[in-house]
Amino acid sequence: MEMVKGLDAELIASLKNQIRGEVVMPSDIEYDTRRKVFNGMIDKHPGMIVKCVDVADVLASVNFGRENDLLIAVRGGGHNGGGLGICDDGMVIDLSGIKFVRVDPSNNTVRVGGGNLWGEVDHATHAFGLAIPAGIISTTGVGGLTLGGGVGYLSRKFGLTIDNLLEADMVLADGTFVTVSKEQHADLFWAIRGGGGNFGIVTSFKFQAHPIKTVIGGPTLWPIAQTEEIMAWFDGFIHGAPEDLNGFIATLVIPGPPFPEHLHNKQFCGVVWCYTGHPDKFKDVFKPVRDKKPLFEHVGEMPYPSVQTLFDGLFPPGLQWYWRADFFDELGPEVRAGHLKHGSQIPTPLSQMHLYPISGAASRVGATDTPWAYRDAKYAGVIVGVDQDPNNKEKITDWCKDYYNTLHPYSSGGAYSNFMMEEGQERIKASYRHNYDRLVAIKNTYDPDNLFKVNQNIKP
Repeated sequence: MEMVKGLDAELIASLKNQIRGEVVMPSDIEYDTRRKVFNGMIDKHPGMIVKCVDVADVLASVNFGRENDLLIAVRGGGHNGGGLGICDDGMVIDLSGIKFVRVDPSNNTVRVGGGNLWGEVDHATHAFGLAIPAGIISTTGVGGLTLGGGVGYLSRKFGLTIDNLLEADMVLADGTFVTVSKEQHADLFWAIRGGGGNFGIVTSFKFQAHPIKTVIGGPTLWPIAQTEEIMAWFDGFIHGAPEDLNGFIATLVIPGPPFPEHLHNKQFCGVVWCYTGHPDKFKDVFKPVRDKKPLFEHVGEMPYPSVQTLFDGLFPPGLQWYWRADFFDELGPEVRAGHLKHGSQIPTPLSQMHLYPISGAASRVGATDTPWAYRDAKYAGVIVGVDQDPNNKEKITDWCKDYYNTLHPYSSGGAYSNFMMEEGQERIKASYRHNYDRLVAIKNTYDPDNLFKVNQNIKP
């Protein structure tokens, strides 16, 4: 692999001449700031970072990278747990300068730039009383979340983010530009709805948005000792609840404000709720939750962007993160016991476990309609060890691995790709299951030389 430091100054100057954005080199003063990603545990040193401001910049960067045999990483929001938006030695194509959100109220569609963050999209759509199903943290990048699937607060009501994607503009490995949809390049459109960044660089997305202005949301908490009971109850409740109600279950520690002081540094089993239905019906829908007598409840009406930003303040960029994930078909006694055991041993106040229901609209999409193969799983689970102190890296990693190793034997085999770090080819195959071979065939068509391989890689 040719390293960038092997490129002569003339070549690099020729690239700079083709780019309206910036080419940041290791000798540049802003290099160290630019190479940082959301996960502070990732410390990679690319040979160059190209901050693109339009499609022409992306085209020039892809052609330059291919012609000079450079390793290419593509960075949208930089939020990926495994740091797959950056690489050592090669070229980072940074899309953060390609930002725009255009709402079309005539048909509730939204056109979004490849470098946008979800908070920017929520801000723009909220003014029109609209929302696009996305994750649970507004600092997440639109590109990474969408291409991996997009599980979040609105999944039961409106499906995954990919289920609301109508069209995308892409730069391919050979330097061509295409628009993909159900009508154009249908195979490629199929592949990017869950197949990650394997097939090209998406410079713009077009989504179907839905009428949502306010929601009723927030957390309910029970003492960690009640974990098994609450999980069994939740499992029996959520999949039969009206689809306007979503909730994800968590084992967590309350780190501090804005929660009341008597909860600080204690371990809990919690559910974070989001209800999109008519406020008058909420009391009846939520009655079974209140009948479980949570120790703490902070659930109320709020603008949709507020529920999306509830946790932003707890998770600023630059913390240490270690991720593990699995899908689960059921929360049997062994699974619940494992959650009680490891949820009682959370090592740092920000480390936690979430189980997101794959239910309602998200579960009604066919298993081969998109690459996202686990429509029949009941939950996408994720365990994250998180702390600001690099000295706690081993502590959070060991806890996360132990938690995962206890539960993995009871899982469905694969994981939601956005929750994975670099875990090897077998895990990737297990996560795409019956759709993997079709993804390989499409990879062979559009990226036979595997130019785009810094991702959950589908090898040609």
